[in-house]
Parts: sequence; structure tokens; C-alpha cells
Amino acid sequence: MHFTKQVIADLENRYRAHLINSLSGFKSANLIGTQDSNGQTNLAIVSSVFHLGAHPPLVGMIIRPHSVPRHTLENLLATKQYTINHVNKYIYNKAHQTSARYDKDESEFDATGLSTEYLNDFTAPFVKESKLKYALELREHHHLAINGTELIIGEISDIYLDDACLQEDGFVDIEAIDTVAVSGLDSYHVTERLARLAYAKK
Repeated sequence: MHFTKQVIADLENRYRAHLINSLSGFKSANLIGTQDSNGQTNLAIVSSVFHLGAHPPLVGMIIRPHSVPRHTLENLLATKQYTINHVNKYIYNKAHQTSARYDKDESEFDATGLSTEYLNDFTAPFVKESKLKYALELREHHHLAINGTELIIGEISDIYLDDACLQEDGFVDIEAIDTVAVSGLDSYHVTERLARLAYAKK
């Protein structure tokens, strides 16, 4: 099957969204925890989270266009703090439900039955049920004119993880804590590692 640029443009919106979102393969499933200046919490599932650098420890993520209220974006821009929490196989159904459109005064924590957790005096809430989570402070925000999305860059300040997943060389074995991956818009997966390979040299 061959999809040309024109064929892609002419596809029904939902079909096109499924097709294009599936092309990039497995992505990480993350819950972004924020709260506003009044203490109203928010939780949103995001799959476009990516490593930017280890020193300083930077993580980027893409948030959809701010053409409708984006409580996660609004909160983290206001407070400069947010958390990233891995989704595991025990909470993926609840995590997926956070993508529903809740009102500003409705907390996705309460709506889905996930628990807030506050650690080390950090303003933004963590997800208690997540086995790997980290706190971030906003470093850069860029509006991407090409499609209206928002690029967020944060610096990690604190990491909390289950001891079972941390190996001697610093490698985090996410399978040991049942972290799941997502493909497309709504397909969740458990993974099986093939191997860890040695550093490649000529």
C-alpha cells in the first residue's frame, strides 16, 4: 500500500491521526502531574516525552496546540514545576482516562482514582502508584509555528524509583517495574528486552 502526500491529506481526520501516530512505533507512556497557584491538581497522559541530555539532566516533551484549554501547559508555565510519572501495567486504564476533557476545577487524580503524592516539598504532585517518577523545573518553552504545538524543556531535580529496577551501572530496568509502552493513540504494550549490547566500537 502506498500513501501519497495528497492521499494522506484527503484521509478522514481520525483515520489519519491513527495512521500518522502509529508510524513512530513504541513511545513512552507518562503521566504529567501539575497544579495551579491555587492548589488545583491536574494529571495528563503524554507519550511525546524524550531525553535531551544527561548533564544537565534535561527532558523534553511536546504538548498539543493551545487552541483549547491545556491545563497541564497553563499550570507548568505558571508554577515552573511538574512531574513525570511512568505508567505501569497496573494503572494504564486509569492513565488513559486522564485524556478525557475534564473541566479546570476537576482533578484527573480524583476522576480516575489515582493518588497524589507530594515529595521533598516539591509543588507539583506525583502519582503515588507510579514506580518511577521525577520532578522537573521548567527551563525553556517554545511555540512551534509549523503546527502550533508547544515544546517544553525541563531539568530534572529529583528522581524516585523502585530499588528493584536500578542496576549497578546506573541502567534503569523499566521492565522490572512493569512500565508499559504506547503505540498510536490508544494501544498499550508490555515489552520484552532482547539484550543489552556492549558499547559499539570500530
